[in-house]
Amino acid sequence: MRKNSIKNTRINAEVQKELSSIIRNELKDPRVHPMTSVTGAVVAPDLKTCKAYISVLGKEEEKKDTLAGLKKAEGFIRHRLAENMNLRNTPEIHFLLDESIEYGVHMSRLIDEVNKNISDAEEENDTQE
Repeated sequence: MRKNSIKNTRINAEVQKELSSIIRNELKDPRVHPMTSVTGAVVAPDLKTCKAYISVLGKEEEKKDTLAGLKKAEGFIRHRLAENMNLRNTPEIHFLLDESIEYGVHMSRLIDEVNKNISDAEEENDTQE
């Protein structure tokens, strides 16, 4: 199976959906932050490994705790994934922190701040004239 085939894309989406459901509904580890989401899953073409990209809305310590909790629960998550999905091989899951959402929010705030400063400067120039 090729890396970007339709079948592989479909498997990636299905694994992402199942991982999200398992983490949200079935995982009872208190270290896992409630605002944890699976932003992506990339399953290798041979179905042996999976990189799951995790986004945590919280502080740096909460992110580290969440990753530690997920790494500890890898076996349980993989077992539940095998029960919920009918794959030839159940992939070994590697959780990676995805900070792209947080980066996007930060950049959006910076852009809003610059736009506000520009509009304030224009208003100040209008009142001086």
